[in-house]
Amino acid sequence: MATVLVTGAAGFVGTHLLRALTANDPTGTLVAWRRPLQDQGADGPRPRDTPSSSSSGDAGAIDWRDVDMLDRSHVTRAIARLAPEQIYHCAGAANVRGSWTKTTVPLETNIRGTQYLLEAIAESGRSSRILIPGSALVYKPSTQAIAEDAPIGPVSPYGISKLAQEMLGRRCADEGLAVVVTRSFTHLGPGQSVSYAASSFAHQVASIEAGLRPPVIDVGSLDARRDLTDVRDTVQAYIALMSSGQPGRPYNVCSGESHRIGDLLEGLIRHANVDVAVRTDPTRLRPRDNDVLLGDRSRVTSEIGWRPRIPLETTLSDLLNYWRQAIRTQT
Repeated sequence: MATVLVTGAAGFVGTHLLRALTANDPTGTLVAWRRPLQDQGADGPRPRDTPSSSSSGDAGAIDWRDVDMLDRSHVTRAIARLAPEQIYHCAGAANVRGSWTKTTVPLETNIRGTQYLLEAIAESGRSSRILIPGSALVYKPSTQAIAEDAPIGPVSPYGISKLAQEMLGRRCADEGLAVVVTRSFTHLGPGQSVSYAASSFAHQVASIEAGLRPPVIDVGSLDARRDLTDVRDTVQAYIALMSSGQPGRPYNVCSGESHRIGDLLEGLIRHANVDVAVRTDPTRLRPRDNDVLLGDRSRVTSEIGWRPRIPLETTLSDLLNYWRQAIRTQT
């Protein structure tokens, strides 16, 4: 049985990917890395890289391990012991707006963490196949649909970190490692952090319905347009690319349609059980942003056969219901 590793498995994408992988192959060995608990010892905090727990889902068991991606020797030891056949490298910093105020976080996490992982795989001598989910924010802003041969030109610290991450992966692919890279456009769905627009809107609506806040939704810019894909479709693209993607060749993962951010808010308000007002919060605005982010998915569809299946309206409904349930549980 193949051993499959997911780094950043406790995060938004990682959680959905684990669910999809266990459903697709309940007999495989699935190992999930997460940020370590800090064990206090005589020399201060120490990360743990031994199996910490296993959880059984509807389709199989997951072996959870605590691994510090920013500790080179830690990653090297963990890879040498595990010897995975497939690696989905989902670990990293993903907050675009936060990257302007905490610039070192994405630069350190996305670049160093990826470098240490790729070095560990190369040193192990294993013929592991690696998928690195990258970002469409490596592209130069454009009002047209962006294909993989479009000009590169990130405008945020986050985009710069993802470009460096991709370059590390493609360099290793040139050197013989089976590294597949994506340029993923915006994805959303149940479980996403409230630091992202759609999830923030849904959380605020659910909080208003529960009587936990006044009937006012705080928003940033509503005019930007984004290519949106349900995260559950996105992880299916990753699984398909792991199987059939060409190493070193970037693949856009996107819907091919753009939506105004304000339309997401209106869609969630339509599902709300209360009347709400909308208020602009200047702290939610980014210093610089892509006004339009629209992808061309011709390559991934023609070469891999993937296309998104879940309608946006379903995604928004599921996202709102997720926050309703989460708030009921918390209260």
